Amino acid sequence: MVDSPCPDLISDLPQIIIESILTWLPIREAVRTSVLSSKWRYRWTTITHLVFDEKCATLCNDRALVEDKLIKFITRALLLHEGPIHKFQLCTSYLESCADIDQWILFLSRKDIKELILELGESEWFRIPSCLFNCKKLIRLELFRCELDPPPTFKGFLCLKSLSLYQVFVASDATESLISSCPLLESLSLSYSDSLTLNIRAPNLKYLFLEGEFKDICIESSPLLITISVAMYMTEDIFEHMEQGSGCNFNKFLGGVPLLEKLTGRIYFTKYLSIGDDPGRIPLTYCHLKIIELYQVSFEDMKEVFVLLRLITNSPNLKELRISGSSNALAAREATDLDFWENECYSHCVFERLKVVKMTEISGVPHEMEFIKFLLENSPVLEMVSIACSFVMEERLSMLVELVRFRRASPRAEIVFIQP
Repeated sequence: MVDSPCPDLISDLPQIIIESILTWLPIREAVRTSVLSSKWRYRWTTITHLVFDEKCATLCNDRALVEDKLIKFITRALLLHEGPIHKFQLCTSYLESCADIDQWILFLSRKDIKELILELGESEWFRIPSCLFNCKKLIRLELFRCELDPPPTFKGFLCLKSLSLYQVFVASDATESLISSCPLLESLSLSYSDSLTLNIRAPNLKYLFLEGEFKDICIESSPLLITISVAMYMTEDIFEHMEQGSGCNFNKFLGGVPLLEKLTGRIYFTKYLSIGDDPGRIPLTYCHLKIIELYQVSFEDMKEVFVLLRLITNSPNLKELRISGSSNALAAREATDLDFWENECYSHCVFERLKVVKMTEISGVPHEMEFIKFLLENSPVLEMVSIACSFVMEERLSMLVELVRFRRASPRAEIVFIQP
């Protein structure tokens, strides 16, 4: 008796399930399924997610050969493809200013592309072709190291929800126009921007990530923001430009974000917020703000200290606070104006939900110590204050002795010293 062959259960699965399986495979392996049988020869040609990288070509020392193989592989995959392409991702250092990319983007603009991610080499900047702006159904766009110049006729990506531009050269007015012409935009990332003046108007924006040199930033008509992360690089020219400007940077940046839940500011962010007219008491209360992270706060600059205090005293539901100092220990030890910590405008503040405080690069200078004392005295549910000091053991012990003497509103509050 001859055994009957085992049924091919996988090949008989519905096409939608097979497409889902093939999508999880690297594109090169998905294409290789064509050799399995006649049933599988063109199964991969309908998958809607295409992710290409250097693994699509056999690597060798001949860069030109690898580039040629990669171009041919991608071109053939696109020509054989049937139906819509919802995601196209290209991540490689071998294709820098390849003319074929223009043709690929033109092809994708006719395929209902929804997600487009381009991360090319670092030698030459790739100029994005104008046909990109014909991709009307884009939901996610990520571009790395390229030039972007929207045509005058461009009316916006009406479906775009996520925009990420990393080292992308684009004029300030074009950036603002691009942002404001995406009415559904929820996530915006701008990284390595150069001397950019930016007015952000995005009514549905929830997540904002900025990194680079900014001459000015103003957040307008973006009331749904819940997460902001900023890293600012400030040259002397930019600093002088900011000081000569009018208005208050604090109000321009944080004056219209009532739903903010997490704020992260790195490298000169508190310095930036401190520039401009003194806003006094700010009218906005950040009722949803639970986490504040501020790095390189100079406690010898009272304007920066006021920025820090404005933020935390107007955040009644704050749970976690992370501060990194950048004070000049020798200069700051001679600090004056210490009496303002007893001022009535701060004495009544109570942080009813603050549980964790983490402070790094602490020098033990007077205003740092007064700030820690202020938190300990006004945080009834505080559980931990961790401190990473930037000085020698003897000074660390002296600081510890002083901290132990501070009154604590919370009986559970622990002070933990961390070795830097």
